[in-house]
Amino acid sequence: MAHSIVPAPVSFTRNEGEPFTLDSTSSIVVGTDAEVARTGEMLAVLLRASTGYAIPVRADSVTTGAIILRANPAASGEEYQLRVTRDSVRIAGTPSGIFRGVQTLRQLLPPAIESHMKLNGTWTVPAVTIEDRPRFAWRGSMLDVARHFFTVDEVKQFIDLLALYKLNVLHLHLADDQGWRIEIKSRPRLAEMGGVTQVGGGPGGFYTQAEYADIVRYAQERFISIVPEIDMPGHTNAALIAHPELSCSRIAPAPYTGTEVGWSAFCPNKEETYALIDDVIRELAALTPGRYIHVGGDEVEVLTHEEYIRFIERVQDIVVRHGKEMVGWEEVGKARLRPTTLAQQWKSDSALLALKSGAKLIMSPSPRAYLDMKYTDATELGLKWAALIEVADVYNWDPATYQAGVTERDIVGVEGPIWSETLRNITAVQYLAMPRLPALAEVGWTPQSAREWESFRVRVAAHAPRWNYLGVNYHRSPQIPW
Repeated sequence: MAHSIVPAPVSFTRNEGEPFTLDSTSSIVVGTDAEVARTGEMLAVLLRASTGYAIPVRADSVTTGAIILRANPAASGEEYQLRVTRDSVRIAGTPSGIFRGVQTLRQLLPPAIESHMKLNGTWTVPAVTIEDRPRFAWRGSMLDVARHFFTVDEVKQFIDLLALYKLNVLHLHLADDQGWRIEIKSRPRLAEMGGVTQVGGGPGGFYTQAEYADIVRYAQERFISIVPEIDMPGHTNAALIAHPELSCSRIAPAPYTGTEVGWSAFCPNKEETYALIDDVIRELAALTPGRYIHVGGDEVEVLTHEEYIRFIERVQDIVVRHGKEMVGWEEVGKARLRPTTLAQQWKSDSALLALKSGAKLIMSPSPRAYLDMKYTDATELGLKWAALIEVADVYNWDPATYQAGVTERDIVGVEGPIWSETLRNITAVQYLAMPRLPALAEVGWTPQSAREWESFRVRVAAHAPRWNYLGVNYHRSPQIPW
């Protein structure tokens, strides 16, 4: 029973009977739950533009000719049920599950539903029953806004792609050697002095706290958590431009527009270092409703082992004191971690250390999940230090068996980082993300037993017309039968 839903649902049944047809009498019924009502309004905006129909959103009990969104108190997590008959489309689940179910409904409608112009057509949804829930709780992507800066609107475009494929985490890499991208009111020089350039010497930029809050709200409305990252103790050149006293050398560094790593660091032996970090974490925690703050911890080559451990453990305490849990790249496993801390696996040499502390892992193996790598040697954008990564390479791995000593119970989920050394705008990001991001989304959502490459490559090919309507750039991989 073929379909083109990505990620593939847990259970899909094609029912007997006629499809549901969206027409000028159709409405959306949402009940009284505010989050469900918001999802209904967002769906109505999408449907009105392409169909030209009024599509009112109602809180009454209409049961025919309607798309009915109903919160199910018995549901948990992000699970949902979608049932389509000739008379109605019914999506029930948790509020976040209903939002995920609406993305499935989008994919069941013709691709032209994504058009922002009124089109003449028949808008039908096949008669189906879908039962669905995610395999992993953490399904995300990281956008590096430090190497190249991306505007608020560009970040929102990326959030829209995450939402369409049921991803629920956007990890924002907000600070690195090349740029500091978030306003800290108690330390204004960080953004004012550290945000003025980027790789290649462009203008850089930073988000005001109001702009960051706007991004957070936009993501929340799509049930996506923002996880902000301030990389430390290394990757800190931009911060040290503003606060050279926190470098052990006390020499003010120059703005950096290259791409080498490992040579900068906060001085871990100065109380002033931790006072600044406390200010940064305090303000970020107040701005970020999600549970986690990422503190980097990777590629530190200029501190001793003991200095690094002492730094990570102290910063972990700062994060917890401000009501959040710490995430760090897998190197943080060298320190004593709290069981609530997450370590982000990327190169596999220190991930197992985190498990000894009782911490869990986010799986981002660079040869499989680094979406900034080139597809082939001929790909113009991207790097290739980790691997050349085609769509099948992103798809054909199991997070629970990828690394010896790591089992499914050790993993909270998967994440696809997109580092931006070669990426100057969101169109370039899209080219490297698509169609690999949907492949990773299926790794994170769909049960391993239900995943199959030949099925995926055919299903994702059917999404190209949808991306064309959305104006999304993508790589026409020869592995996909476009």
